Amino acid sequence: MKYGVDDKGYYGEFGGAFIPEMLYPNVEELRQNYLKIIESEDFQKEFRHLLKDYAGRPSPLYFAKRLSEQYNTNIYLKREDLNHTGAHKINNTVGQILLAQRLDKKRIIAETGAGQHGVATATVCALMGLECIVYMGEVDIKRQAPNVDKMKLLGAEVRPATCGSKTLKDATNEAIRDWINNPVDTHYIIGSVVGPHPYPDMVARFQSVISEEMKLQLKEKIGNENPDYILACVGGGSNAIGAFYHYLENEAVKLIAVEAAGKGIDSGYSAATTVLGKPGIIHGSNTLLMQTDDGQIIEPHSISAGLDYPGIGPVHAHLMKTGRAQFVSITDDEAVHSAIRLSRLEGIIPALESAHALAYLDKLNAKEDENVVVNLSGRGDKDMEILIEELRNWDN
Repeated sequence: MKYGVDDKGYYGEFGGAFIPEMLYPNVEELRQNYLKIIESEDFQKEFRHLLKDYAGRPSPLYFAKRLSEQYNTNIYLKREDLNHTGAHKINNTVGQILLAQRLDKKRIIAETGAGQHGVATATVCALMGLECIVYMGEVDIKRQAPNVDKMKLLGAEVRPATCGSKTLKDATNEAIRDWINNPVDTHYIIGSVVGPHPYPDMVARFQSVISEEMKLQLKEKIGNENPDYILACVGGGSNAIGAFYHYLENEAVKLIAVEAAGKGIDSGYSAATTVLGKPGIIHGSNTLLMQTDDGQIIEPHSISAGLDYPGIGPVHAHLMKTGRAQFVSITDDEAVHSAIRLSRLEGIIPALESAHALAYLDKLNAKEDENVVVNLSGRGDKDMEILIEELRNWDN
């Protein structure tokens, strides 16, 4: 694949595995075994079975009639919000828990921002009877309380990250420290296409079921498996690469990755990495990240906890650098307005992360006969407190 990972774990100039010596055996064990395991017949059989009968796949591709009328184009929503646990995250955690079992790991750790990956990890650990510890920033624990309660109900231990900005970046730091201290029996389920190789490629493969289904569903609905545009939000970027994966080589399909501009790109409160970032190393890979001239990470901001990350996955850095995907950004206010609009036009309450992708419809200017797929990566249950507060302003 022109846009796939090479033998050394790089997407062009981005990627690799920049890790402490203590983690080398863990990462090397994964690197040597992940493809052999996930491409095996018995793995694929169990993986596909759980995606169908446990996670609820395939997720529908829904023609949003009223939304389409508003924008005078054809808009389809890939309904990842209807998966078990309410987001695309379950695709990856099902895959990684099966991988962990085959590597004889008994203890699972994870990081989470919006809480959806934490819930999905806690869910599959409960399913398989494995110990689960989820690291989450103290700030995110407060603003995503419903998901914290779900994780605890599922039997996971939620450990707060109390350093730095107390958000996703810091939760990831704590999870990596845990893995260094527990290298033998622990598997770290990374939730996005970030981290050292082979994680970005492995997570992308598990999430690629999104675009795999999308092609079949579009063929059935419009007689053509290729849309004109695919829109997806990007923090680390797992839902986006899942939606893009089987279209990467088909450059007739325009891929649009929507980042969080926060309070404005130049406001000092943003997470628009491709605009504000420079090449650097974060959490084990060389990618684009927001940093000062002397290499200190700039704290990101987004109203959506899942986009509140100072970097992007190396695959997305490569897609941006090569021009294969267009990277754009949406502010907090634009995302909130888009979430309320979808709720009232289609009866679907989206996650604030997904609302960023939806908000770009205002700027897309798609033609009347064009087909646009928006990856609706998650549902808005976890964001209700924020949405209700914003709704008061909207109605006033």
